[in-house]
Amino acid sequence: MKPSVWVRMDTWVRHLIPATATIFLLLLTVVPTRLTVFADIAPMLPLMGVYYWAIYRPDLLPAWLAFAIGLLGDIVGGTPLGANALVLLLVQGTAAAQRRFFLGKSFAVTWWAFGLLAAGAIALDWLLVTLIVGRVVDPAPVLFEYLMTLCCFPLLTWVLARTQMAFLLDV
Repeated sequence: MKPSVWVRMDTWVRHLIPATATIFLLLLTVVPTRLTVFADIAPMLPLMGVYYWAIYRPDLLPAWLAFAIGLLGDIVGGTPLGANALVLLLVQGTAAAQRRFFLGKSFAVTWWAFGLLAAGAIALDWLLVTLIVGRVVDPAPVLFEYLMTLCCFPLLTWVLARTQMAFLLDV
């Protein structure tokens, strides 16, 4: 028996949740604040979203979508076009390739691996921006951006896990 239109639409909308959540995180990072230096050290929330969904639901956030979210991040964030796109694509590919290793492991292992992957991703982002701009960008804010990203990871993972349990458990 073929499911009704409403059931199919519900399933389709639920499949959009990882992409929508990651785009929301992206837009959250570019919201203007009264803190002038916060934009330089703001955590890379989309990086966390791509990492989480690449491990737990890679079928709903494929590589092409991670690349598109990265391009959108470059456009709305004012960074050189392609820098964040390449970084998110590499993070998605790396995390999805190691998915079997992460499933069933403790949160500490996942957080530790995210710390390593985030360090490489943020360093690569800094290097790409430096090469594209043609001058050395100050690396000091990059360290604080990494630390902010690493510290925000547990809270954001908890929120994404609750989102997954609420909307994607039976899909």
